[in-house]
Amino acid sequence: MCPFFPMLIWKSFDFLIIMEETPIVNGEMISEQTCISDKNMIHELELKGYGEVENEKLFLKQFETLFLLYSKKLILKKAKKQIDFDTFMNICQKTDSDILTKFLIYRDLRNRGYVVKDGFGFGSDFRVYERGHFGEKGAKFLIFGLNEGQQEKMGNLQKKIEDITQMGKEPIIAVIERRGEVIYYKINRMNFNENKSRLEESFKI
Repeated sequence: MCPFFPMLIWKSFDFLIIMEETPIVNGEMISEQTCISDKNMIHELELKGYGEVENEKLFLKQFETLFLLYSKKLILKKAKKQIDFDTFMNICQKTDSDILTKFLIYRDLRNRGYVVKDGFGFGSDFRVYERGHFGEKGAKFLIFGLNEGQQEKMGNLQKKIEDITQMGKEPIIAVIERRGEVIYYKINRMNFNENKSRLEESFKI
């Protein structure tokens, strides 16, 4: 099995934020999900890569809801009571301990202008499409997150990277620093024995 070595490619403060021209959307909270019923808004959000359509309604993932609430682009209500960002984050954290990590990565990638969709179950992972290619090509990158100082066995990390590579995606690790900044590492194949110590130092494994 050929091991891998990380190469720094982005830092969250290295780029100019790209502001999305998303109109303000009204949503209803149903079983900890956000439901959008307005057909015009459904079409607008679908084009931008948000949510999944089911029974002519659009349902947002929790990290998508958090991003739109944070960006002041979503008015979310439950039984006529408005739900703000902090309230919804608290609700999400009761069932998903990784939701803050997912939100920070998702927000950072969206602000870079990427369309981001849910991943394949590697943890806090996302399919990320090249700019301008959503709806035309499959996702090029699969990004999964680690918090700074998080314990991760070398074998588990290597297995994730192997699986992602076999899918034809480019694996990228997003490390969340304690200040909330996101640093991205693209994974290159290199000799494991020569680079194991550098990999362990980079990810505190």
